[in-house]
Amino acid sequence: MAAPHAVDGVEGGSGETGLTLSDSSTCDVKRPQFGTRFLTDPRQVFQHNAWDNVEWTDEQEATAKKKVLENSQPLPPEKQEEYNSRANEYWNGFYTIHENRFFKDRHWLFTEFPELAPQCSLNHESHPGASGAVESQQNSQDGEHAALSHTDGDFPGSSATYRILEVGCGVGNTVFPILKTNNDPGLFVYCCDFSSTAVELVKSNPEYDPGRCYAFVHDLSDVEANYPIPDGTLDVIVLIFVLSALHPKKMQTSISRLARLLKPGGVMLLRDYGRYDMAQLRFKKGRCLAENFYVRGDGTQVYFFTQDELHELFTQAKLEKVQNLVDRRLQVNRGKQLTMYRVWIQCKYRQAPV
Repeated sequence: MAAPHAVDGVEGGSGETGLTLSDSSTCDVKRPQFGTRFLTDPRQVFQHNAWDNVEWTDEQEATAKKKVLENSQPLPPEKQEEYNSRANEYWNGFYTIHENRFFKDRHWLFTEFPELAPQCSLNHESHPGASGAVESQQNSQDGEHAALSHTDGDFPGSSATYRILEVGCGVGNTVFPILKTNNDPGLFVYCCDFSSTAVELVKSNPEYDPGRCYAFVHDLSDVEANYPIPDGTLDVIVLIFVLSALHPKKMQTSISRLARLLKPGGVMLLRDYGRYDMAQLRFKKGRCLAENFYVRGDGTQVYFFTQDELHELFTQAKLEKVQNLVDRRLQVNRGKQLTMYRVWIQCKYRQAPV
């Protein structure tokens, strides 16, 4: 359930224009570093399109809290249930309308998440012929995961030495940059989305290589549904603007289920909406489903996190903190002389190594 971008003129550019946080550097990736442009003179605010690590004043934060409180009256239970029960319909509708127009190549991935770049993993030895190439693939009529034959296993990518799963892949904003950049022969990438329309768009992309990638439909919130990957086999799980699309009551069980897929030392990478982000402050009355949880005009839903909330979710899943940082950016529309404050949270949590 990848969160849409630029919906209602609100989510545009969410997380796609560069990051301010880069304290992880497990390998030397030749990518431009973000987080180096600071606004020291407010009179110069319109000199650039964005400013990094912008501190909020007490007055600004108080205004944001007041704005959220004003529009926090939740919709009636029956209306909330309608949005929940039709979630699949809304997401399929979103991708049917927009198709690949919301694809953005996230070059910042390898700066902030070097775990996704080639030769950047611990306990990883790539070797020729270990790409987990697909020998056969048959889609069953009842919607079960396809069965792929390999010499050393019966699941997609079973012979790979480094496995990445992106949950909520959308149209492939993360998957295709990884496949294009990371030529490690031992790599295999899995990607899934709640929307069958999104998954079909990924599979129809010319860059989709079934020898290195496996896309499938999956509901993150359905913890009883099986993944096509055994527990304890993934090196990395990626969640980018995805967890926020779940109902808050389903988040803990979803993260705990994902954590079981990680091998010892494996990491979960997250980037998502932070509390009082511009998108939250723009919601009008009649859009609130629960505290800090809203429905957009197209029926899709979004939650806005604090660092503490995410830390609680991950540690309850028995994962160890590597990184939990808030990213505040000031984006500028120089033509209209407008300023927009974005708040995102970036986390890395790992399964305890043996």
